[in-house]
Amino acid sequence: MPEAVLRRAAAEMLDWHGSGMGVMEMSHRGKEFGAIATKAEADLRTLLAIPANFHILFMQGGGLGENAIVPMNLSRGTIADFVITGSWSIKSQKEAQRYCDARIVASNADGKHTRLPDPSTWQLTPGASYVHLCTNETINGLEFQELPDLAALGSDAPLVIDFSSHVASRAVDWRRVGLAFGGAQKNLGPAGLTIVVVRDDLLGRALEICPSAFNYKTVADNQSMYNTPPTWGIYVAGLTFDWLLQQREGELTGVAAMEQRNIAKAALLYGFIDGSAFYENRIDPACRSRMNVPFFLRDERRNDAFLAGARDAGLLQLKGHKSVGGMRASIYNAMPIEGVQALVAYMREFERSQA
Repeated sequence: MPEAVLRRAAAEMLDWHGSGMGVMEMSHRGKEFGAIATKAEADLRTLLAIPANFHILFMQGGGLGENAIVPMNLSRGTIADFVITGSWSIKSQKEAQRYCDARIVASNADGKHTRLPDPSTWQLTPGASYVHLCTNETINGLEFQELPDLAALGSDAPLVIDFSSHVASRAVDWRRVGLAFGGAQKNLGPAGLTIVVVRDDLLGRALEICPSAFNYKTVADNQSMYNTPPTWGIYVAGLTFDWLLQQREGELTGVAAMEQRNIAKAALLYGFIDGSAFYENRIDPACRSRMNVPFFLRDERRNDAFLAGARDAGLLQLKGHKSVGGMRASIYNAMPIEGVQALVAYMREFERSQA
């Protein structure tokens, strides 16, 4: 979370704008919270340049919840296509299998998730209800630098993207997307809030077994107020949207400015790793994630010493996921380039000390 957002939320914790209430004390149907939610939705639409024919839904359940909610809303119990690119897309396909025929149409498992399968090789199913893509794999450190054009691949299925871990870090080509979902906790707000952006024509397809609170049409018809939404999460996310809209890099603002910062941060870290004989990144450079940078010490007997020294230097949560091992630096929007510079300086000094 950006420090400025945390400080603003702290200042308003007990009394929001002189209302005599903190946000967590408000009725979600009251005028005070209504104003918060309306502004948050409008700011998110501006921030991500979301077209008017898409609904913005504030929901709960996180990305894992959406792995079930999406097929319950879009699959009609038929076929959905899945492109396997790493740990999260594997989870998505397995969960969707409970509600539809979730077919794997491409996979990078043979290459140990180190590169993305070329869209020209995808075996898309004619008449599929949708095609699912995780556009940034946090554990494996892969990211789509461009969304596939399904129409050019001969498919008329809507593209569903899980953009949980890189939302608002780069622009979205909405011409190629039918639905996007993401947990807010990486780039937008606290855990507990889920953002869904869904095209109008995809509403009203839910299976009978879909709970009312997870039916996209019901949620859209009730402006995300069918049940009590995660009010605190929406409020803090709204503060983050406002902060993001104010960011500048030269003539660029908002997401465009953040993208330039993220390119610079990633280039600094990958550049150092690639120039070192002590560390390595195993991901194809064409599909490296700007948000999540996995790396390995070539001599992994030094891992514990590296992590202990990092903690002493104030560099935390660098241990890689247990399924992958090694290290992982997550450099989301709120991480300033100074944090990446500090990590590179520590990595350089640790390498020197081990010589």
